[in-house]
Amino acid sequence: MTISAPKMTIKRHLPWPLLALLWTVALAVAVAVAVWTYQLGSRALPGLQGESGEQVELLSDQVKKLAAENERLQSAANASQNELKIAQTAQSQLAVQVKNLEAENNRQKEDLAFFDSLLPTNLGVPGITIQRFKAELAGPSQVRYRVLVMQGGAATQQFAGNLQLSITIWQAGKSAIINFPEANSTDLARYRLAFKYYQRVEGVVNLPEGATIKSVAVRVLDRGQVRAQQSVDL
Repeated sequence: MTISAPKMTIKRHLPWPLLALLWTVALAVAVAVAVWTYQLGSRALPGLQGESGEQVELLSDQVKKLAAENERLQSAANASQNELKIAQTAQSQLAVQVKNLEAENNRQKEDLAFFDSLLPTNLGVPGITIQRFKAELAGPSQVRYRVLVMQGGAATQQFAGNLQLSITIWQAGKSAIINFPEANSTDLARYRLAFKYYQRVEGVVNLPEGATIKSVAVRVLDRGQVRAQQSVDL
């Protein structure tokens, strides 16, 4: 044998009777430990079962209480939601009423300002007068007008006549004048005048689509004769 020869390991083998005895002892110890553990668990199990039962019952009571509380809170939430919807509906209705009242108030203020501006400064002067005629665009092809016709003088008599509107438009590169009421119109009564001191006339007239409104003139006619007139540019 030389130095380069492979190493050899020498193991001692126990006789098989001794090895069998050792395995038997180990198995007996394992069985004894298992039996001891089972007995210990059996003795402790009744107590654990009793404690577990009490805990289950306690948890069951808590679950019932929480379910009842949740139902109560849900009912309260539903009631609050219904009250909120009712309040929102009432608020919306009040908002609409306020808007309508504001619109009516503005209209009343506009009427008051209009009449204030039309108060005559020459009540003692005999004759028919038109006090500050007002016309404005009500839409792309609509004109709204307001006029107050008054008769001055101490011994005024009943006046009967007609109102006439003349609107100058520009359409298709040409200028044109449209008179209201038109011939054979069905609303002649709206332009009739019959008063002793004053009469208010207002309305809206429609013009051809695409027409550009330049000016509006109003005249008071007495048996075809012009008694008073005014005009405004738009």
